[in-house]
Amino acid sequence: MNFVVGDSSIRLDVFLARECALSRSAASNVITSDGAVVNGVRRFKSGFDLKAGDSVEFEIPAPKELNVEAADIPLKIVYQDDNFAVIDKPQGMVVHQAGSYRAADTLVNALLFNLKNLSSINGVIRPGIVHRLDKDTSGLIVVAKNDEAHKNLASQIEKKTARRIYYGLVDGNVKEDEGTVDAPIARSKRDRKKMAVDPDGRRAVTHYKVLERYGQYTLVRFELETGRTHQIRVHSAYIHHPIVGDPVYGGSTVLYKNGQLLHAKELVLKSPTTGETVKFESELPEHFAKVLEKLRKETNGN
Repeated sequence: MNFVVGDSSIRLDVFLARECALSRSAASNVITSDGAVVNGVRRFKSGFDLKAGDSVEFEIPAPKELNVEAADIPLKIVYQDDNFAVIDKPQGMVVHQAGSYRAADTLVNALLFNLKNLSSINGVIRPGIVHRLDKDTSGLIVVAKNDEAHKNLASQIEKKTARRIYYGLVDGNVKEDEGTVDAPIARSKRDRKKMAVDPDGRRAVTHYKVLERYGQYTLVRFELETGRTHQIRVHSAYIHHPIVGDPVYGGSTVLYKNGQLLHAKELVLKSPTTGETVKFESELPEHFAKVLEKLRKETNGN
């Protein structure tokens, strides 16, 4: 890939991370090992200072082969029939391998072991996956067992007839009892690993309702109208109430520091098998429930 630098002064790793949608560390690793050609000279220093008008040649190495073999990982299967399944994903589990993540401990690896059939629409890397949850977001995710069911479920999400409801603990006292955040989201121009509200982004709509208040924290019910990457996390930060435990988007880590306290609580959709509307619910995971119990005791003075 060939680039021309437009900035007056910028580090080589920062420039390539931005232009190639890589993390800075990933860009730095490639520069150190393989180098980048700047004005005809191969450079191996990540911090090499580029000037406006410099030409840069850079090749991203081919990704390592993905391990999508079945892995004996226990799954909490809320429901399944011949066409689809609903899984209660634990916090900390990656849905599928991507980018630099190559471990064989993803939801897909577990699905290949626990379910007999999975749809093939998303290829060998993401069999059965109709929608995703972030690694540290727990809760319900629907999985298709064949291509017809996959098309049916994906269409429901696209047409907004399927309902996805989350519970999240946010920083601060949310004053409005309910509201809607309608703000477009795109990949951050400053940090390609993050998303951000951007007028040039894709439309993103999140509805919210306050469930409980605990002084400097608020338990909120979120419902997605659209499904952009990190949508709830980005929108919560945008209204100055980031998700607790989510330092990526400014969430506090005093109360909880092992990932965002965000749980996919309810899933409502039409069964691809019967055509009837079905509702699935998931209890808050233990780590989330314990935090709320602590807050309730402190708030009530017990």
